[in-house]
Amino acid sequence: MERDYHDAEWGEPVSGEAAWFERLTLEAFQSGLSWRTILAKRPAFREVFAGFDADVVAGFTEADVERLLSDARIVRNRAKVTAAVVNARAVVALREAGGLEELVAAYRPGDAVVPQAQTTSTESVALSRALKKRGFTFVGPTTMHALMEATGMFDPHLYDCHRRGVAPEGGAG
Repeated sequence: MERDYHDAEWGEPVSGEAAWFERLTLEAFQSGLSWRTILAKRPAFREVFAGFDADVVAGFTEADVERLLSDARIVRNRAKVTAAVVNARAVVALREAGGLEELVAAYRPGDAVVPQAQTTSTESVALSRALKKRGFTFVGPTTMHALMEATGMFDPHLYDCHRRGVAPEGGAG
């Protein structure tokens, strides 16, 4: 499972609001846990968060939060579940300013990032601040650095990894 994720998805660019909202949400849920746990629960996360449709999740009520907290198929952490709903509302509000994807892309690291040598960067700190200013929660600098790695904002693969420098489909390496 983890190897498949690494070889096929980790470090690959994503596009579209739902894909970015999913990655942002899953990175928040992963905080303090193993990525293996999140990957195993990912199908259930996709189901209970309506395919990460921000409009649907933004409409979740306290009853929906309680329902999610009773679902053993996902991580049942009130702060993280609440953050997903709060962040969905922030995603919807951000559309007027270009959207989540555009905002995150504005913080793409300009300098070469040494893969897995750091857990934050100047850009992840700045992105965290920008998102918090717009009402997002559970978007600390370490979580945003992990988001940047996972979504290919820079090549996160170690220098001796077979995926290092491999161009995403249709892109340049």
